[in-house]
Amino acid sequence: MRRPSKESSPKLPAESQRLISIAQAVVSASSRIEERAWEHSLDTQLHKLLKANHQDTIDSTLNALFREDLNAYDVLMEGVEAVSESTTITVEDQGSETRYHALLVAAPILAWTRFSIAQGAIPADMLATLHAHFAAHLLAGGTRLAIAPVLYAIDQLPRTHAETFGITQKLAAAALKGSAYKPAAKAADTAPFLADTRYLLAAVVAPVNAPLFRWQEPEHVNAIGVTRAAALEQWRAQATPNLARLLPGCGIELLLPEAYYVACREADKQIRPVSVRAAVHYLTNTLGIEAGELRAVIAGFGEENNDNLVDEYRIGFTLRQENEVVYGIVWPLYGQEDEEGTPADGSPPQPNEEDRRSPVTQIVSHLNECGVHHIKRHSEHFIAEYCDDCGAPLFADPAGELVHAEMPEDTPTGTEHFH
Repeated sequence: MRRPSKESSPKLPAESQRLISIAQAVVSASSRIEERAWEHSLDTQLHKLLKANHQDTIDSTLNALFREDLNAYDVLMEGVEAVSESTTITVEDQGSETRYHALLVAAPILAWTRFSIAQGAIPADMLATLHAHFAAHLLAGGTRLAIAPVLYAIDQLPRTHAETFGITQKLAAAALKGSAYKPAAKAADTAPFLADTRYLLAAVVAPVNAPLFRWQEPEHVNAIGVTRAAALEQWRAQATPNLARLLPGCGIELLLPEAYYVACREADKQIRPVSVRAAVHYLTNTLGIEAGELRAVIAGFGEENNDNLVDEYRIGFTLRQENEVVYGIVWPLYGQEDEEGTPADGSPPQPNEEDRRSPVTQIVSHLNECGVHHIKRHSEHFIAEYCDDCGAPLFADPAGELVHAEMPEDTPTGTEHFH
């Protein structure tokens, strides 16, 4: 068997080789003590790289492991997310030291509207109110909290682990000192969608080994799930009226505030059915028709030369008796999802009933709930293509041709975009 040429791929730098070696050591550890020791070494290396803004080194290492060692890739990805969204701060006072741990938390807000979804600065009085509700209903006693005074859209969130690390450090320092957090710069405007997610970002700080969230407190150890559910219910009850003032003209739903990456991934999943409902509502009201007069065309899309793997489903809407796609939305796949709803590694499906169903089954169910029953699914997998002029995704029409979604010419002009 011919060996690959030494020049077939660029040699990774020493820092990358060190990350790979430690990540593989975590995988092969034979005890929890050994595993934790290697994890500590990995965290130390990642902290140095993130602090120095060496994102390229981390990215190249992740790419190499994704091709060669998926188990080590998972370890490194989990590590870089953990180090970028958390930190430890040591405070000296009169000769004694106190160590605090801090966590970057995201509080997602699902929003939908026929108009526009607001984003940007949060007034000081509103921020104080949200701070009070956040602390009272979600956090453990003795914690400190700082909330960024910005309602973020998804494309205004940090784009790299290094950027996330920077926000974590600054928000954690603000929480510990009780000072105000000042965003680095005015967030850029974001493209409007019928359904989208907005985020509050916060840092929660407590002494090392002390609980951060209410459900972590010792008295709730026998009812963790119940306590989490009650905390979310109270957060929704108290914060929704306030956040609704920041998002006029929108329907909103608050998700449980959690660690940054977990909360963002959950929001990405939960916005998908909301996008379906928002699209059907928009089309029926704008075109003056009933949902039963619509047809949905579902097709799987992926990258070229990707073994026909589906990265996302695109749902094109037509009038029932027409072939022109008038509107479209994207249903991306995340994590272990695939077109059959089975984790790629063969492990059992998630216990949640929604997660046990394949993505297409979920899409069809949500369309049916909205009154759309005429549905066509293409068995062919398409290459993900976009409009050369505006960058919008192309959708499959009933005949399997990729087309730009276009509303009828006499449709009132609006600001809605594809999601």
